[in-house]
Amino acid sequence: MPFNIPILLTWLRVALIPLVVGVFYLPPSWLPLQDRNLAATVVFIVAAITDWFDGFLARRWNQTSAFGAFLDPVADKLMVAGALLVLVQLDRCNAILAFIIIGREITISALREWMAQIGASKSVAVNSIGKIKTAAQMTAVPALLYYDVLLGAVDTRFWGEKLLWVASVLTVWSMFYYLQKAWPLIKERAGSLN
Repeated sequence: MPFNIPILLTWLRVALIPLVVGVFYLPPSWLPLQDRNLAATVVFIVAAITDWFDGFLARRWNQTSAFGAFLDPVADKLMVAGALLVLVQLDRCNAILAFIIIGREITISALREWMAQIGASKSVAVNSIGKIKTAAQMTAVPALLYYDVLLGAVDTRFWGEKLLWVASVLTVWSMFYYLQKAWPLIKERAGSLN
């Protein structure tokens, strides 16, 4: 396993996931709910920044690696899944939306792994729909973690819910896009087994 700053930032993101979740399990006498909301939001945003920063540094310093390419998306998916599960438990997120987002991530991860094994990973490379979905999701989650009016003007509850719906629609759309790209190869491989 290579060890460099980008990998370290990815491991930091993995380590921050339990903090986003765990802060909500602290006794109320230790930290009031509003402070827990703020702490979870800040930790999630720091983790999201490391996601952008580790990729930027890996490319800039030419420190990309197979292990980093594996760990980075795993850390992203764990971060989002952990936050969504907490939001469902706090009744700030519809469980069906969380299932759609998490289910899509599992499906597309499995599809990408299979496509990589048959040497066709470029067919399911990240596209613009996936990037917009990620942007909506990574804005919705901290908004719902904060769950209050920001700077006296922005109702993060309202915008978080709307953006999560947008992310869910884009999640389904992007999943069908990737499956459509992979379908000819899936049919070909299934036909060769008969």
